Amino acid sequence: MLIDARRSILVLVDLQTRLYAAMTPCSPNFLARILLLARAAHTLDIPIVATRQYPRGLGPLLPELAAVLPESTPTFDKMTFSCGADPVIGKALEGDRDQIVLAGIETHVCVLQTALDLKERGRQVYVVPDACASRSPDDRRQALARMSQEGVRQASVESTIFEWLRDATHPCFRDLAREIRDLPKAAPAS
Repeated sequence: MLIDARRSILVLVDLQTRLYAAMTPCSPNFLARILLLARAAHTLDIPIVATRQYPRGLGPLLPELAAVLPESTPTFDKMTFSCGADPVIGKALEGDRDQIVLAGIETHVCVLQTALDLKERGRQVYVVPDACASRSPDDRRQALARMSQEGVRQASVESTIFEWLRDATHPCFRDLAREIRDLPKAAPAS
């Protein structure tokens, strides 16, 4: 099943300053992929939701991310690990858009719990592995494997954007294809 721009919501999980600094695969490549995913969603009128886990301790959203998010982007503070377990965030993810595209940190905690929780609630969940990170490469690998075993689909940033576009006649194709082409090479999977 392809990811459909008309059915998608992009959820950016806990991309915060102190948490990001502790991540293993957080290179400029990782951040560049997150920012491209956010810009593409905005360009294609896909709703974006951002979350912050315990912001007093883990800091604000990354300033680079805050700079590219539309002003209308709802940003929710949470204490639950699963975004869906927070009643306010869960309500924001209800509605006609049944495909949830997840990116963020940490893969094995908040991304994993959100993915499994939302899938259990009947949503089609897609995790973007090259836009997810954990402090430990092993935790990240195991979380991605577990999500896959549980039926959560995975798609790279590039694949997600091209599925949203559908074909080369899309009016945003040329600009987004250029951004994808200019994206730094992904770091080796860990």
